Amino acid sequence: MQPAPITSLELPGIKKLRSGKVREVFDLGDTLLFVATDRLSAFDVVFPDPIPGKGAVLNQLSAFWFRRFTFVQNHMITADIKKFPRALAPYHHELHGRSMIVRKAQPLPVECVVRGYLAGSGWKEYQKSGTASGVTLPPGLKLASQLPEPIFTPSTKNDVGHDENIDWKECCRLLGVDVAERVRDLSLKVYEAGRQHAAKCGIIVADTKFEFGLFENELLLIDECLTPDSSRFWPADQYVAGQSPPSFDKQFVRDYLETIDWNKTPPAPSLPAEIIEKTSQKYHEALERLIGAESP
Repeated sequence: MQPAPITSLELPGIKKLRSGKVREVFDLGDTLLFVATDRLSAFDVVFPDPIPGKGAVLNQLSAFWFRRFTFVQNHMITADIKKFPRALAPYHHELHGRSMIVRKAQPLPVECVVRGYLAGSGWKEYQKSGTASGVTLPPGLKLASQLPEPIFTPSTKNDVGHDENIDWKECCRLLGVDVAERVRDLSLKVYEAGRQHAAKCGIIVADTKFEFGLFENELLLIDECLTPDSSRFWPADQYVAGQSPPSFDKQFVRDYLETIDWNKTPPAPSLPAEIIEKTSQKYHEALERLIGAESP
């Protein structure tokens, strides 16, 4: 039986630093506790209805990738609840499967988006100008077309409201050329490694976004990694260029929201029970496919 969904969390005696769109962040002194709730954010608006088990999927997939990608440093210290500080022992039931202890990195002010296929805002921009975040693309591409090679299309990070795509020049201005080049190269490398593994599991990683932070002058991959919240996952056996493929992520919710009378600003509408259940199933299937025989 699946545990009751968690939409918010307080841990008496443990200082909460902030609540993001999905994660609760607690201060443990030298480290942070990240807890992935079951909140759903779509079009940068948090919905009133949780997606059962979603937070555990996000946490376990991120932990899986963080362990797998040994070529890039990341912020995770442990996702093993048995290794958590003793002060968290009273809260193991709430934290189990959906939390990790991480380093206190200072986030960079840029989202590192990598696109291997043309979808979302990239497709909308391409239709207007033949570009994606200012990157010129070949003519004649369709919705969901695979790009000749993956491209780095950064955006600004906004805790409230919509992220905004920026070009390479603005990325360099915000981060400095050296750091911008490092996060671009690492993002492309992580995407490629994730894409290759996902392909073996029957999943296309159409695009994804990463975050990086600085910890003791070291660049770390932070937040989450290649999850259904941060990526577009498509079933390879149902992919057809020119059509919007079915997905293992919240695109299913976005597609539903496009059919109703809602202006994509708060407050968010309630979701039908069948949409909630189907979305939960899609998240769990992504986890099962991607970690497969490899335990998280």
